[in-house]
Amino acid sequence: MEHPLSQFRYCPKCGSNQFVEHNEKSKQCQACGFTYYFNPSAATVAFILNERNELLVARRGKEPAKGTLDLPGGFIDLFETAEEGVAREVSEETGLHVTQATYLFSIPNLYTYSGFCVHTMDLFFECQVDDSSCFHAMDDAAALSFIPLEQVQPELFGLTSIRCGVERFLNEHHQ
Repeated sequence: MEHPLSQFRYCPKCGSNQFVEHNEKSKQCQACGFTYYFNPSAATVAFILNERNELLVARRGKEPAKGTLDLPGGFIDLFETAEEGVAREVSEETGLHVTQATYLFSIPNLYTYSGFCVHTMDLFFECQVDDSSCFHAMDDAAALSFIPLEQVQPELFGLTSIRCGVERFLNEHHQ
């Protein structure tokens, strides 16, 4: 397998092209000695249930997996907590206001963005919102709908970590 940093050819500190594989997690610059460790990017995923125990799902509006089911979420911004990140992503994609975000579990993932494989750590939250009836699809979401938990089919979710997370959520928390 190609080193995860193989697309990075120049040292980010000094610009040297002597930026070489140091070990399975890092590259090191032979010119200035700088070592860059490759760590996953943090991302959030929201499970939002309404008062009828239905799960809010999105239809992906963009690649990867455009047109498949998804859950609200996305990358955490710099200087943002995971809870702030999940609340912001939910607001950007659904217009809903998160009043409480409870961490559930995490799943490592590979996510292709602009042709680049991003290693992520997906943090799954169960989120409470102030009014689950007042939502609309925005940003990455082409459409939103609530599905009764007993009708949720994990195989319809296009991203691997989301599919695994939905299976785990259904098995551990709501069945």
